[in-house]
Amino acid sequence: FPLENGFSQFLSQHNGSSNAFTSAEHTNYYFEIAPSFLDEALDRFSQFFIAPLFNADSKDREVKAIDSENDNNRKSDTWRLAQLDKSTCKPSHPYSKFGTGNLYTLVTQAIENNIDVRKELLNFHQQYYSANLMTLGIVGKESIDDLTKMAIEYFSPIANKNLSKPEFQDHPYGADELQTKFCMVPVKNTPGIELLWPLPDLTEHYTSKPCHYISHLVGHEGSGSLLSLLKSKGWINALQAGSKNGAKGFMFFLINCKLTDEGFDDIISYIFEYLTMLRNIGPQEWIFTECQNLGEMNFRFKDKERPQSLAVYLAASLQKHPLEEILCAPYLMKTYSPDLIKDVLNRLLPESFRLFVISKRFEDIADETEKWYGTRYKMEKMSSDLIQRWTQVTVTDGLHMPKRNEFIPTDFDIKKIAGASSSYPITIKEDSYSKIWFKQDNSFFLPKSCMYFDITSPFTYVDPAHFNMARLFVTLIMDSLNEYAYDAEIAGIQYTLHATFYGIQLIIRGYSHKEKVLLVKILNEVVEFKIDPKRFFIIKDEYKRQLDNFKAEKPYMHAAYYVSYLLEDTFWTNDDLLDTLDDISYEQVQAFVPLFLSRLYIEALLMGNLTQQEAMEIGNLVCSTFHDCAGTKALLPSQRMKHRQIQLQDGCSYLFEVVNEVHPSSCIEVYYQYGLQNTTSNSLIELFCQIINEPCFDILRTKEQLGYIVFSGVRRAHGAQGLRVLIQSDRNPAYVESRIEAFLISMKDHLESLTEENFRKHLNALISRKSEKPKKLNEECHKYFIEIVSRQYNFDRDNIEVNFLKTVTKANLVHFYLNLIDKDAPKRKKLSVRVLSKKISDTNELSEDMRDTTLNDEAHIVIKNPTEFKSSLPLYPHARPFENDTKSKL
Repeated sequence: FPLENGFSQFLSQHNGSSNAFTSAEHTNYYFEIAPSFLDEALDRFSQFFIAPLFNADSKDREVKAIDSENDNNRKSDTWRLAQLDKSTCKPSHPYSKFGTGNLYTLVTQAIENNIDVRKELLNFHQQYYSANLMTLGIVGKESIDDLTKMAIEYFSPIANKNLSKPEFQDHPYGADELQTKFCMVPVKNTPGIELLWPLPDLTEHYTSKPCHYISHLVGHEGSGSLLSLLKSKGWINALQAGSKNGAKGFMFFLINCKLTDEGFDDIISYIFEYLTMLRNIGPQEWIFTECQNLGEMNFRFKDKERPQSLAVYLAASLQKHPLEEILCAPYLMKTYSPDLIKDVLNRLLPESFRLFVISKRFEDIADETEKWYGTRYKMEKMSSDLIQRWTQVTVTDGLHMPKRNEFIPTDFDIKKIAGASSSYPITIKEDSYSKIWFKQDNSFFLPKSCMYFDITSPFTYVDPAHFNMARLFVTLIMDSLNEYAYDAEIAGIQYTLHATFYGIQLIIRGYSHKEKVLLVKILNEVVEFKIDPKRFFIIKDEYKRQLDNFKAEKPYMHAAYYVSYLLEDTFWTNDDLLDTLDDISYEQVQAFVPLFLSRLYIEALLMGNLTQQEAMEIGNLVCSTFHDCAGTKALLPSQRMKHRQIQLQDGCSYLFEVVNEVHPSSCIEVYYQYGLQNTTSNSLIELFCQIINEPCFDILRTKEQLGYIVFSGVRRAHGAQGLRVLIQSDRNPAYVESRIEAFLISMKDHLESLTEENFRKHLNALISRKSEKPKKLNEECHKYFIEIVSRQYNFDRDNIEVNFLKTVTKANLVHFYLNLIDKDAPKRKKLSVRVLSKKISDTNELSEDMRDTTLNDEAHIVIKNPTEFKSSLPLYPHARPFENDTKSKL
């Protein structure tokens, strides 16, 4: 298989994809493909490990891709913190090395040291790529015997060099690295602390999971927990705890807290109080048993996974677990080992940890810069007096062990379906106040269900102040429910509550036995909500930080954001929201609550292990709670209107530019508007995207090296859709746009020269993707809820579009291209959003690549005032609802 992109072409033509990732000690290569082509795909895939090409020009391009990826991560506080930890470990330990790579390490430094990078790649392959160090996971519809035959046939030629797996018995934290405090300046205003302790490698103890036992308690969020106490003092908003993998021979235990602006030293004291309490009380078998039962329950009723995800997991799990236990190892806790728990607890001491404190307040004292990410920090040793004080803490009355979890389900019976089952949701209740959809599970047969509620209030998006109040209201509710709902979460019942343009959405998913108990508590909290002024100011400050931190998001996120801003008929920007936030008081938000609840319209989807009668009772419960407790009245039909999209005019080409002050990269998103969604337009644009996806990535990313992030696909919002191409790059966005245009122009010849055989391959690949059934109840429910929220109600969309696709010809697709995408297309409607780095924005002179571009910026209509731009254009109508026969026989 000599073609460099031959494998990706093959996958693209057969509903497939591939990727790879590298962790601290292993690399995982994976792909997925339509089931009937697995055999040939494995043949091709195996050759990467038997006879890799390692072309010199491919190596050079990959080096640039690595550098682009590194640039994409350089302003990420997560990456910066991780590398700061590594860079300040034992200098002699491999863990201290740069974790990814860039042009300096792979080109400049290599030249300085007279290193041939390609030769080193071949040496690395020779040294580590041995069959005895490799594991393989294959998931297919074939029998185990047939899959085994494929594995043996295609992978047995991989050389077995009988190499030893590297081990690192020496921990990267030595005595000099402990009792050290790092004050780190973040890119975003996200104050936090992280405590890290060295641990030996505990992977072999997966049947007893001592770290899981400890993290279950330290990270608990219920009454008496560390989080509960520290939140009550106004010091933190979130806490996480658990083990962190290192490599074979060592690992870590970490505690991470998301801070407010107060109480740093006292937080550490309370952490050691809690750890002291756990040591004093000792391991409790009932807690282990509760964790054990939860693990067994979750394994017994585990959702099906996507085949690709399962294959990735299997290959990784084979590296550390016995073959017979690779499926259950993460879930099962067979052995209660109190001595092992005690041993780990006895390592979590004040004298044996490192502390990272992250805050913008350190900008004036930071006196060192981390080499690879440029992170500014100050390092200092902790005083012996401070260590001694933390060692001698006494446990406060506010801390205690959790109570037994009353949310753990005990009823796992599957409800019988009365009469004929429905393939799609049906309406079981409809009036001026609500519309309730229901579908009893007839596919997965697990004791789980989903409740989705879309609650519309006309007061949510009236102006930026009202939207701020809606968001604060929702966040405050979730904050007040946190202790109660945490038990439900660890018992397998999750909920989310978030503000939308139109109101709020409540989603509850998990084991059906006690979901209704959680629902009742949430509803009562909403209708009876009283704001805690102390928590209000903390939540408001955190929300303000989130809005303000948007300016530090990556350029590709800014590009997508501004496309939405320009195409929405009403859109409050983060600046709009910030402008009104300071003036909002908790009294105003408290007064907003009854206003919000005064008029509502509720559309719900209830699916899973529920009977129709139970679904009707839940629907009536929700409606009656709002009506009886909040005096809620129904919305008028005219108050249920959704937002609409700006309709660009035929032949237009608009340009909007904005500067990202934080990141060194720029980005462009080019959007070619098509029109309203319907079966024909959906099918044609998706088929076009299917055909251009692989060459777009191969040409613009791999060959032209324009950037690490290169994406093409369909953009849909409020019933309208179009083609989007997005590239984040260190090149000038105007130049990148010219290359996008050149690529799309080349697609004319590509389409016209496409053989009927290859056209059919792409068509069948799209049909195969649309014919895939949801793998789990959550996926199926989400798919139907999108139809409900969009008010299109086309629950059989995939089958309808598959049937239409079977009639599509190459001529239809060429006509689509010539009519909408080609540079001279009569109905072409283009919007370009360029996010400029500060360097490019400040540079007036054109770069070398810009001098060669044929793109004439004068052809664009530059958008200088977005409000005037939007007010000058018409709006698309809403997409028409699909006519479903989905009424129940009431």
